[in-house]
Amino acid sequence: MSIEDKLVKSVSPDFEERVFSRVFNIRRPSDRRPEAVLVAENEQDVADGVKWAKDNGLSVTVRSGGHSWAVWSVQNNTLLIDLEHLNKASFDEATGIASAGPSIQGGAQLDPFLAERGRFLNGGHCPPVGIGGFLLQGGQGWNQRGWGWAAEHIVALDVVNADGELIRCDATQNEDLYWAARGAGPSFPGIVVKFHLQTRERFTYLGHSVQMFELEDFDEAFTWLQEIEPTITDTVEIVAVSQTSPEGMFDTPRRVFIITAVALVNSREEAEAALAPFQLNPILDRAIVNEPCMESSLESHREMQLQMNPEDHRWYCDNMWVEGEFTTVTKSLKKLFTEVPSQKAFTIWMGNGLMRPLPDMAFSLQSPGYVSCYFVYEDEKDDQYYRTWLNDAMAEAQPVTVGQYLGDSDMTNRQLKFMADENYAKLQEIIAKRDPEGRFVRYLAADPATVNKNHWEL
Repeated sequence: MSIEDKLVKSVSPDFEERVFSRVFNIRRPSDRRPEAVLVAENEQDVADGVKWAKDNGLSVTVRSGGHSWAVWSVQNNTLLIDLEHLNKASFDEATGIASAGPSIQGGAQLDPFLAERGRFLNGGHCPPVGIGGFLLQGGQGWNQRGWGWAAEHIVALDVVNADGELIRCDATQNEDLYWAARGAGPSFPGIVVKFHLQTRERFTYLGHSVQMFELEDFDEAFTWLQEIEPTITDTVEIVAVSQTSPEGMFDTPRRVFIITAVALVNSREEAEAALAPFQLNPILDRAIVNEPCMESSLESHREMQLQMNPEDHRWYCDNMWVEGEFTTVTKSLKKLFTEVPSQKAFTIWMGNGLMRPLPDMAFSLQSPGYVSCYFVYEDEKDDQYYRTWLNDAMAEAQPVTVGQYLGDSDMTNRQLKFMADENYAKLQEIIAKRDPEGRFVRYLAADPATVNKNHWEL
């Protein structure tokens, strides 16, 4: 069968279904459609698809897991190559290197595969997210504050380039593409068909600390958390969450502020020692819940993620890297944590206070704190209200905003810096060299001329 015979075009009765296959966000673009969709069965299909696009004057978009909030894979004048079937994994016992296709789900598929072998990769928190987009954007995963961004663990990639050739990229060959793949996100000038990832020995015990407070305690609790976070050992992931209380906790559900930490260690004793500093919280006597160290598992945390990230919903998301004096950060973020006007919506702060120099790679912007707000709803009529509210709340946080993380961004709405200036300039040089005809799409943005700039600083 020729590649032409495998394409789904606009005249096909199932075209619309294929365009949005596996797209997580039900809030979908109405003004963007590809010319055709190719569901690749293997790497050769990907290569043939790139060549077909070239022959037909089209650019190429790629879908690995379909979790881009802005649905980056759906664009005009393109061939959409869906990598759904490139989802296999293998493991080399001698080196500890796992090789996996880009559409394998990091939490739901790859992590159980590695767990059977006593290994771990700090992949993403939401189980069904494909590793392709996750890794290309830097990879904000489990305990990145201590174990680094997931992209740092890429040791090699198999890539289909702009000419439809399959090449290996690592530290000794095609080094420019290896550099770019770790952080370029959806503007990477190629299609990664396989990742080779250095895994680590798996922890054997997960201890979970939870403190829940009323919203009136947000200022004190959050300011204290920022102060203590850089002192916590590097085996602990630390997150603050604003969310609606669990069902049945109160007669009427209400929004609460939660400080949660997980220790990824090898014994209960290690977990208790790692989490002990949280019991020094000066307002602990006001806590609705205080669990110093309960035994847990990644499986239970993945289940909680699925509950907070339901399918078949509409989503608005925005995010920022934040840095500043602690009380100023607290004041700037207060609206995002205490006034969210949607029961299912949630806001998170992830502590990254163990700051260290990053390796030389495209991903190059980080800060002591990461904040993201997720609106989860079902009625289309709420679109404009939630979008306006979130934009206003993000504007209040501008005094402490450094930039944003590509993985939770939507540059069709709000453009922020996501990469160091010198890294962004280097990436543009690599793109110009590797893809001079624009075979692969660039960042989907309202204003392509101001990509990688904070909109209020222009």
